[in-house]
Amino acid sequence: MDPLTIDTTKIKMTKKQPVTALDKLNDTGLISTVLAAREREGLILFSTIDQVFNWARLSSLWPVTSGLACCAIEMMATAMAHHDVARFGMEIFRASPRQADLMFVAGTVTKRMAPRVKKLYEMMPDPKWVISVGSCANTGGPYHESYSVLKGVDLIIPVDVYIPGCPPRPEAWIYGIIQLREKIKNQGYGAKWGLNK
Repeated sequence: MDPLTIDTTKIKMTKKQPVTALDKLNDTGLISTVLAAREREGLILFSTIDQVFNWARLSSLWPVTSGLACCAIEMMATAMAHHDVARFGMEIFRASPRQADLMFVAGTVTKRMAPRVKKLYEMMPDPKWVISVGSCANTGGPYHESYSVLKGVDLIIPVDVYIPGCPPRPEAWIYGIIQLREKIKNQGYGAKWGLNK
C-alpha cells in the first residue's frame, strides 16, 4: 500500500467561521458588552431595534376580514376556540384594511373580483403580508381553464405564503401562519447577523 503524502504548501489557514450567536458577537466586537451582562447575571437583554419591531409585528398580526369562497369557512373554523388563532395575537379580524397588516386571500379570485382584491391590498398600510389560501387562490384550482378565473392571486399582488388544499384544513392554516411568523422574524439586520435565534 502506498504511503499517503500530504502537500503542506497547499494548505490554507482559514479563519474559523462563527457558529453561535456569541461567536458572531465576538466578530463584531460586542463581546465585552455580553461578558459585562453575564457578570450582572443576565439582567440586561440585548437586541436590535429591527428585532424588537419584528417581534411586535409577528405577535400582533391583524388580518383584514375578507373571504371569497369556501376557504373562508375554514378561516372561520381556524378562528374558533378549537384552533384559536388568538394565541398568535390574531383574534381581531379588522373590518377596515387601513387597520390590518395581513390579508388572507381565501377562495377563488375571479377576474371581476381581482381589482377589488388589489384595491384592498393597496389600502393596507406597510408593512403588509399576504397568505394565499387554497388551490383556487394559488393557481385557479379546478377552475384553472375558466375564462373568468385568475390563474393565481400572485399575478396581481405579492404573496408571502401559499397554503395548498381544497379547502385547506385549519391545521394547514395554522402551519401557514407559523411560516409567515418565521418569515417576519427573519427580516432585518439582526437576522443577517444571526441574532434572531
